[in-house]
Amino acid sequence: MSTKNDLLNILYDIKNGKTTPEEAVERLTYKDLGFARVDTSRSFRHRVGEVIYGESKTGEQIAKIAKTLLSNGEDSVLITRMDSDKADYVASQVEIEYDNISRAAIAGRAPQPKGKSDVLVCCAGTSDLYCAQEAMMTLKAFGCRAKLLCDVGVAGIHRLLDHADEISKARVIIAVAGMEGALASVLGGLAGCPVIAVPTSVGYGASFEGVAALLSMLNSCSGNVSVVNIDNGFGAAYIANMINNQE
Repeated sequence: MSTKNDLLNILYDIKNGKTTPEEAVERLTYKDLGFARVDTSRSFRHRVGEVIYGESKTGEQIAKIAKTLLSNGEDSVLITRMDSDKADYVASQVEIEYDNISRAAIAGRAPQPKGKSDVLVCCAGTSDLYCAQEAMMTLKAFGCRAKLLCDVGVAGIHRLLDHADEISKARVIIAVAGMEGALASVLGGLAGCPVIAVPTSVGYGASFEGVAALLSMLNSCSGNVSVVNIDNGFGAAYIANMINNQE
């Protein structure tokens, strides 16, 4: 993703006559592709560039947006919710790293990991892994250090407690869980840092495709727990990255 150095480079390009002020304005606003207006200046406002939501887009649309971002200063572009057929097409147009579990991809080259410490991503069960992997791919695309703890749900809580030292030292934790969503409250009670809870749509009938876990997490008595939407590993990772990079 771009940084403020890219803005400095654009200003030097104007100074040295390599680009015109009009061209610089285009690079700092957006590109109109007809079907999409690609926000090429988001990195300057948010520290990370525009993310492509692949659901309901065609492979051709995804590839054109990714190419536009990569040609306008982004070193890498995160693509979420993209099925394997679309990924095959995009890979024929730009270099990508694709993860089948999360259906997420990174176009271009992922940045070197940075940040104050690892973001700890705790996944309650293997069935929740698709969502935890979306968080991991998001963190990788943003250049954020991260560690994944798989299958540490409360049904076998000793598996989680084996990592008590890591939990106590974490700067921010993402708790991914379906069923009754209890993992978030347990982590909130163990950790002295923000816990971002992600309810998943995993569970039997009365889980209501994640609504039960969502309500449980929203009603957590652990004051350090906040909640994102059902299956939103991307949103949790976005906020975790911002927390981890705070001075």
